[in-house]
Amino acid sequence: MKYQAFDYFAKSGQLMSEGFYFLNELISHPSNPYSHTWSGRVASATLESAMRLTQRYDKLGFHITTVDVNGKAVAVKEEIVLGKPFCNLIHFSKAGQTDKDKVLLVAPLSGHHSTLLKGTVEALLPRHEVYITDWLDARDVPLEEGPFSFDCYVSYLIDFMNNLGPETHLIAICQPTVQALIATAVMAQEKNPNIPKSLTLMAGPIDTSKNPTRVNEFSHEHPMSWFENVAIQTVPTGYSGEGRKVYPGFMQLGGFLSMNKETHIKKHQEYFQNLLIGETEDTDRFRAFYDEYLSVLDMPAEFYLETIERVFKNNELANGTITYAGKPVDFNAITNTPLMTVEGAEDDICGIGQTEAAQDICQKIPKNMRKHHTQLGAGHYGIFSGSMYRKNIRPLVTEFIDKYS
Repeated sequence: MKYQAFDYFAKSGQLMSEGFYFLNELISHPSNPYSHTWSGRVASATLESAMRLTQRYDKLGFHITTVDVNGKAVAVKEEIVLGKPFCNLIHFSKAGQTDKDKVLLVAPLSGHHSTLLKGTVEALLPRHEVYITDWLDARDVPLEEGPFSFDCYVSYLIDFMNNLGPETHLIAICQPTVQALIATAVMAQEKNPNIPKSLTLMAGPIDTSKNPTRVNEFSHEHPMSWFENVAIQTVPTGYSGEGRKVYPGFMQLGGFLSMNKETHIKKHQEYFQNLLIGETEDTDRFRAFYDEYLSVLDMPAEFYLETIERVFKNNELANGTITYAGKPVDFNAITNTPLMTVEGAEDDICGIGQTEAAQDICQKIPKNMRKHHTQLGAGHYGIFSGSMYRKNIRPLVTEFIDKYS
């Protein structure tokens, strides 16, 4: 589907969604006797479901205003400390507190907004001074800002580390584990004093030959010409990035949904049933998840295509052929940066062993400075969000960071 056609369809759907919302407000209003009848509940549940299926989901904010530190509520202020054309570096400043453990959390540029890591940030905040990469929607970046390539991503991370200075720990989740590892090696090669104090890689495609998932297989089933001709679209009129080549977020979202189609259908069926019986806790949880999950951004075409080719097709990190700025990357240069890798035993996006492969690639890091953890029962998102992350993984990450602070 061409981007322009989809945009017309999405805007039309939004108008329908607003109509469904208005009708539902009338039907479900407490002063309307019909709202208290069974047929009224069915009508309301149907209208809300229709509204959610047709609406356009915009980026949500982090909205983290307070954090509990040792039983005390501490105010949190979100601020941009460094802005770049394709990304803002955001700091979550805690009132009256400056932790020694600065953490740069690298969010994926893979379709979802960085706010998908809101739970990750909230869990880290009580013990760390947290910064995060907030990638911008490529459809809103004017053409005059130029392209954003695979190497640009690495350069951004190096610039952010230089801005934060020494004693900063680096945590990368999913796709950017690749760029975080490369940036660390490049900084080690250049003897950059701002090299990460420690490096934590979580659920990322370091070696895509290990236990390939459907994501890995899909990249090999199609030639690069298919990705270039089918996946890449042009931003239509009405956006700041008009004319820019992108991999649209709606196409990535379609891929995400198709991987677990039955699960998403079941969740929506359960949501409808919960609306009927008035189960507010479950319906609120459903809305919170899908409001974020269905909000997507466009990726710059050059970055997306290079990632497909270099990471998924050629597996350049594991094969020792990865380059940065045209020069080979020497991972043996990393000798004094502690490395932690984390995987989920039930991850259907990054298979078991794909992230742990970084341990073999970084052969010069002393064994006593390495740690690997496989979380039983955890899928991809469970590695960085939800109760399993809060109870099991975040404490391990904090313990690892504290050890080398």
